[in-house]
Amino acid sequence: MNVPTMADMMAQGKQPEVLFWVGAAGSYDDRAKKITRAFVKILQQANVDFAVLGTEESSTGDAAKRAGNEFLFQMQAMTNIEILNAYEVKTIVTCDPHSFNTLKNEYPGLGGKYKVYHHTQYISKLIKDGRLNIEGENLKGKRLTYHDPCYLGRANNVYETPRDLINQLGVKSTEMKRSRSTALCCGAGGAQMFKEPERGDMDINILRTKDALETNPQIIATGCPYCNTMMTDGVKFHLKEDQIVVKDIAELIAEANSL
Repeated sequence: MNVPTMADMMAQGKQPEVLFWVGAAGSYDDRAKKITRAFVKILQQANVDFAVLGTEESSTGDAAKRAGNEFLFQMQAMTNIEILNAYEVKTIVTCDPHSFNTLKNEYPGLGGKYKVYHHTQYISKLIKDGRLNIEGENLKGKRLTYHDPCYLGRANNVYETPRDLINQLGVKSTEMKRSRSTALCCGAGGAQMFKEPERGDMDINILRTKDALETNPQIIATGCPYCNTMMTDGVKFHLKEDQIVVKDIAELIAEANSL
């Protein structure tokens, strides 16, 4: 897809306007890679001068910190901050609310001070600046419900920006009974993604998908690769995968713009 790395840029004596932090899911998970590609296409359509770290990017350390390994988190963070500061990075955008939260709120205390955007915030900025339009009407009238990622919503109070983008798609959007500050977690946060759930009556992602199904959607939209995985698994559990798709907002915008 012809995405330059910061090393390429530095070799040419250039400084991109934004660093795209891909994140572990967006780099390695086959489903999340589609979100990464969709967002890159949007950046390219808006003629954004951006770069990635490539092999120099490592985990932000979020999962280690949430699982209680503060030592590993600080090791990861210090390594990343050293690299980011060496490249004089000022602005970062990411599709992962976990990376967003860690880079924005936890790296400054360790010497990593950056302007950090979630991809929905950055897309919104591109539209406001007149660099991007949501053009197509191929999603018009589709029934959609939006799931708030915990690390975007409750942790960082970003509720309206994703909804504003969704409204520009011309879809018929219905809120779940638990939304915004009362939204239920998808079940993957706090490093829960990487372990089996505790015993109980129902897995959290199954319960959260139930909330979504009550709105009778054709599309469940989210803004987090982990939420995407959990909600997709929930849709499969409820045997609805032939009727409902789970998509990231970046994918929906790329689809609307035929990218």
